[in-house]
Amino acid sequence: MKKNIAIIMGGFSSEFKISLKSGSVVHQYLDREKYNTYRIHILRDKWVYMDDDGNERPVDRNDFSISIANKKLTFDCIFNAIHGSPGENGLMQAYFELLGIPQTSCDYYQSALTFNKRDLLSALKPYGIRSAPSFYLNLGEPIDEDAIVSAVGLPCFVKANKAGSSFGISKVYHKNDLKAAIDKAYAEDDEIIIERFMDGTEVSVGVIKYKGKSMVLPITEIVSENDFFDYEAKYEGKSEEITPARISPLQQQRVSEMALRAYDVLKMKGYSRSEFIFVDDEPYMLEMNTTPGLTTESILPKQAEAAGIGLSELFESAIVEALRQK
Repeated sequence: MKKNIAIIMGGFSSEFKISLKSGSVVHQYLDREKYNTYRIHILRDKWVYMDDDGNERPVDRNDFSISIANKKLTFDCIFNAIHGSPGENGLMQAYFELLGIPQTSCDYYQSALTFNKRDLLSALKPYGIRSAPSFYLNLGEPIDEDAIVSAVGLPCFVKANKAGSSFGISKVYHKNDLKAAIDKAYAEDDEIIIERFMDGTEVSVGVIKYKGKSMVLPITEIVSENDFFDYEAKYEGKSEEITPARISPLQQQRVSEMALRAYDVLKMKGYSRSEFIFVDDEPYMLEMNTTPGLTTESILPKQAEAAGIGLSELFESAIVEALRQK
């Protein structure tokens, strides 16, 4: 019997349009011989099932069900394609755990931890996973520009602590520009991480659960036409993403081991895509995404393709793993 799969997409953050694209690709590529797929838009003002004709039906949040032709329909599994809140910070994961519905991404604790860049990097440090020297700010705290420059130097990156797709990020060259960059980051989050600029090769490493085992996908090298891998570079063609990355066998070994260690130490499930910068041959982690982009042009699907895993198989593998764990 076919499984009913709810593909949740949208969300509450600046990434919701990207999430809608990811969810639609999952809807398009999941095998219809095996699955009945339903696009569920999770937005601030409504949760609705969107059918192929653009008609909306409300979601009953008491049990996450919908009604079609006056019949109640429930779901065997949730495919999470929400980037940012509430799909990547643990809120939806906790909700589905309470309802007892399997879902494809990591559990609520891992999701909340990885969404918080500062907490993630602190949690992984004892396991030998390096990160850039950093300075933290919370909204309302005094801004001591001299202390920031003393801690991280210039240039530096000012980032929203809990945001994705490079929203709220700036590269700062001069102390006088710190205030504007901090204000930009606060527009996305009430916590900020300011990191030392590291000059080196940037790579993205995907790790997935595949046939019951953690698997590192072929590594992608990021070459941005802009000053860094910003929104334009990610989504508007202003970068070159090279898979497999043009790195040495030693670099490949070290960054693969580090990405896999982070995935296993945190007891992850589903997909992760971690970003690293090499300083000489040593990889430094920048962040981990647990619901990465899933469009045909996104990094993780291209990595899977390089490993011989097509989109249908990639998406199905997450569902199979979620149902197996149930």
